[in-house]
Amino acid sequence: MPYRAPVAEIRFVLDRVVGFDRVVATETFAEATPDTVSAILSEAGRMCEDVLAPLNRQGDLHPARLENGVVRTSPGFAEGFRTIAEGGWLGMSAASAHGGMGLPLALTMAVNEMMGSACLALQLNPLMTQGQIEALEAHASDEIRDLYIPKLVSGEWCGTMNLTEPQAGSDVGALRARAEPAGDGTYRITGQKIYISWADNDFTENVCHLVLARLPDAAAGTRGISLFMVPKRLPDADGRAGRANDLKVVSLEHKLGLHGSPTAVMQYDGATGWLVGEPHRGMAAMFTMMNNARLGVGVQGLSVAEAALQHATGYALERKQGRTHHGEGTILAHADVRRMVLSMKAETFAARAIALDCAVSLDMARATDDAAWRARGAFLTPIAKAYGTETGIKVASEGVQVHGGMGIIEETGAAQFVRDVRVTSIYEGTNGIQAMDLVGRKLADGGAAAHALLDEIEAFGDDDLRAAVSQLRAVTTFLLERDMQDRFAGAVAYLAAFARVLGVWYHLKAAAADPARQPLARFAAGRLLPEALAEIAKARTGAEELYAVTDDVIAA
Repeated sequence: MPYRAPVAEIRFVLDRVVGFDRVVATETFAEATPDTVSAILSEAGRMCEDVLAPLNRQGDLHPARLENGVVRTSPGFAEGFRTIAEGGWLGMSAASAHGGMGLPLALTMAVNEMMGSACLALQLNPLMTQGQIEALEAHASDEIRDLYIPKLVSGEWCGTMNLTEPQAGSDVGALRARAEPAGDGTYRITGQKIYISWADNDFTENVCHLVLARLPDAAAGTRGISLFMVPKRLPDADGRAGRANDLKVVSLEHKLGLHGSPTAVMQYDGATGWLVGEPHRGMAAMFTMMNNARLGVGVQGLSVAEAALQHATGYALERKQGRTHHGEGTILAHADVRRMVLSMKAETFAARAIALDCAVSLDMARATDDAAWRARGAFLTPIAKAYGTETGIKVASEGVQVHGGMGIIEETGAAQFVRDVRVTSIYEGTNGIQAMDLVGRKLADGGAAAHALLDEIEAFGDDDLRAAVSQLRAVTTFLLERDMQDRFAGAVAYLAAFARVLGVWYHLKAAAADPARQPLARFAAGRLLPEALAEIAKARTGAEELYAVTDDVIAA
């Protein structure tokens, strides 16, 4: 089944569920009028259907490869990227002063969803560039901003982030890459980085690497890390990509999925770099890019969920097998197949609403500089990332099940969704780390942001929802009274519970806005709320039971 961009559904969630009208009402985003939004979503949807979707299978069958130090990308990817760049989609939320559109992040995420559904491997490139633009806008010097951002916005250059090293994955503070002052305002960067998405390509003039490294006087841990701009080619006096820098792609990883997206080992051998932000404050600057990417990766999970849902629904509407509840008909009339497809649809809707609500909160924080909006967006970010990606994995797997034996046959395309989406729960911070962030940093305000969000949900007035909110409040208080190890033991369950309560809230809001959505909302409530209560029970169990089982017993 060919991909069809869900423009009407995205617009419904923006307008009727997550309150996008509040964003447009601000002076900052006043130009995002209803007509503008409609034109943007429609045009992006056509591009995704006509240009990007046909590339998805090409990227899977013909992976990016390294030839004599040059990365060769999958067939059609260069043309696809140029279409994205020429449409202005790279700089949707970038400041107009640097050639961007200055549009709300919520719109960027909506367009990114459609691009990811059409071809996730290629969409990862714009996602990295968009995150880099935001980091440079917030932390770079005027000189760096003026040189790099316009070229990133135009697609002449593209961006990456370089954090991970062989010995420093989730523990970023263990990184060893060095930065030595060169005496002329630049630095010499030396070290190796791994798992670098889109570290190189054959269709942009330059690749701009944001690299974490340590200055000679750096303290141990994350407090001693600085951030540097290290381009593949050094800009000349006219700002053009000039001579090659002292860096190279060592190898490309052989991966489970996302074959069209080159993931590289990078080697820096005294490469020239420029400091971004303050010395030893690199993690604060990089977190700007990472938080953008975390929401973006949650949307990637949503992207695959939507594509897999469409694929499975199309198959279920055509495949005939056995006698159904309605007599002769397709497998969609079988109760269990119908349950699977409805579950896929319900959770995809919930993931979309969480992601767009998070984006709306971040837009409102930007437009109003209101700390409450900032806290709301920050609280929703790990939920959007973890739930969005877990939904993508779950829906893609369920899609294979709907196909039955044909789901295992690569030619149907169902298996590719499973392979491509699996990494999303790992990169940009594993989902376990997202959950630890939620019960750690995000509850560091004493639970104020959590309770404020629960107040909103409770005010909706549904009795079943109120009961779930009451238990979610209680477990929030419970976790705040426990040490961090007990919190971490229940973190994944706590995040899952919050996501499911949020999902039901959005479904009920949608049903209130459109009565035709009431049956799906009842279905979602009947399944997601019991799951939320089970997760709340798990969140209370603490760490003792985990460590009561010894290593010897685990290994036996």
